[in-house]
Parts: sequence; structure tokens; C-alpha cells
Amino acid sequence: MSKMPLKTALVLGVLFFLPVVFLLFLYPSTHNYNPLDIVDDTVNELQLFLSNSEEDIQLKEHITILGFLGNEPVDNAIAASNLKELVYDKFKGFKKFQIVIVLPKGSEIKAEQLQKEINNYDDMRFWHYVFGEPNDIKALFNSLKTEESLDENLFTDHVFVVDKDLSQRGRLDDREDNEKEKQSAIYPLYSYDCIEVAEIKNKMSDDLRILFTEYRQKRKGKFDSSARRAEDLNVKEQ
Repeated sequence: MSKMPLKTALVLGVLFFLPVVFLLFLYPSTHNYNPLDIVDDTVNELQLFLSNSEEDIQLKEHITILGFLGNEPVDNAIAASNLKELVYDKFKGFKKFQIVIVLPKGSEIKAEQLQKEINNYDDMRFWHYVFGEPNDIKALFNSLKTEESLDENLFTDHVFVVDKDLSQRGRLDDREDNEKEKQSAIYPLYSYDCIEVAEIKNKMSDDLRILFTEYRQKRKGKFDSSARRAEDLNVKEQ
């Protein structure tokens, strides 16, 4: 039997060991996995709200993007369109994912108009509108941790991530690496601005992937950490 040429042996050795080395590099990042921070764990449920469908829309047991588009949702179509194109279209296939838009009662027709404006005949089964009284909308908003406020039309261009246990997720420390090196003051990210495309496309998409990874690991029994909570870090209020 003739010997295998040295060059061929080296190539085969590299092809064999390269995947092993790659997996070894991946192991530390998986082992040191950090879940998305819990910034508030007292988010109100939607019992006092009615949906525009026969479904009973609830936050519990869902990963929800919660938005407030106010009395004139069509006027805020840019925020809704960014949310649809940059978040909904990307994550609508994930289990238990939904987007819930909160509107005042009486704006049901306006919600249909907004839906026609942002929907290019896509599957919108996981995009919901719920309607409530102004005081109930304010109470739901006030149950969220935020530095934003609703305007006089009950609108904000910021949206919120709520997990399956009615806990709001975000970043307790949103500093960039260079800011951390300079030991700049800590500042949080409680919500995501739908007008800022980079924030939705980068930060929010990354955070949602982290949250889905957390729940996937929990299902597989491989998740052995708990999300950092607000009380674990002294966040300087701006």
C-alpha cells in the first residue's frame, strides 16, 4: 500500500481539526452567555383592552413588542412601518412572538387604515391592535420603566420589549465599549426609538435574538443563569 503524500495528509488534518478549533472558540461565549436585562417586572396585563380580532390578546406567555400609536395612528405610519419592516418581518416566524399596538377606543377604523398602509399583503397574524380607554392606556404605559412620556394624543415613537412573564427587558448599561473604557457614567436603554432606524436595526434586533436564545436554552434545559435585574446595577437616572 502506497503512503499518503505529506501534502494530502496535512490538508486532511487541517480539515479535520479546523471545526474542532472553531467549536472550542465558541464554547466560552456560550458558557458565559448573558441574558437580556430585566428592567421592570410589574408590566400590566391587557385585561381591560379589546382587540380587533376574535383572539384574546395577552402579554403573558408571549415575547411582545409593545407600542403606543395614539389617536392618529396613520400620522405615525413611519414608526409603524419601520417596526414592521425591521422587526416584524424578521422575527414573525419565532414561536410566541407578537407585536401589540395600543390605541384608544374609537380608533378602530384608523387602525385598519394604518394596516393597509404598512402591509404589502404579508402575513400579519402576529401583529395585533388593542383598544382601551385613555386612563387604561396611561396605566399600562406607567407600568413600564421609561424615561419617555406619552404625548397629548397618547403616542410615543418608542416601543418596549415584554417577556413571557410580564417583565420588561432592555439594557441596564447601554454604554459603548469606548465609553466603558473611559469609565463614563452608566445609562440604560429601557425602550427603542422606531424613528431611529439604526437603533431598531442593530440594538433592538440584537436584544431580541438574545431573548429568543434565552428561551430556546430554557426549553432545552441548558439555561443556568437568570437575567440581570435593575436592582443589581445602580443605574444613574438621566
